[in-house]
Amino acid sequence: MPTYRTTEVDVVNNDKELRLNLDLLVERREVAAINEARYKSKMTKYYNSRVRGVAFQPGNFVYRSNDASHTVAGGKLGPKWEGPYEVTDALRNRAYKLRSMDGT
Repeated sequence: MPTYRTTEVDVVNNDKELRLNLDLLVERREVAAINEARYKSKMTKYYNSRVRGVAFQPGNFVYRSNDASHTVAGGKLGPKWEGPYEVTDALRNRAYKLRSMDGT
């Protein structure tokens, strides 16, 4: 028993419509990529306008991330920071010489 869906399909026009939709799909992907790039640029500009650099001066006290030294193996609940350390010298590229509180 034929249904409405099968009886009303025009095979010639259906193929033309499918090819047109394939052509439009490429254009829609290009538009989506352009919109994504515009959005990423806007979000980057927004973030960078609000971020502020941190520069430490000699004599400041800071904490150092425990990831670099792995001195305490406390696992998941271990401390994330160690210190405090005193900044003794500010090098270039935000690198610093540190001295622990006991003088080493």
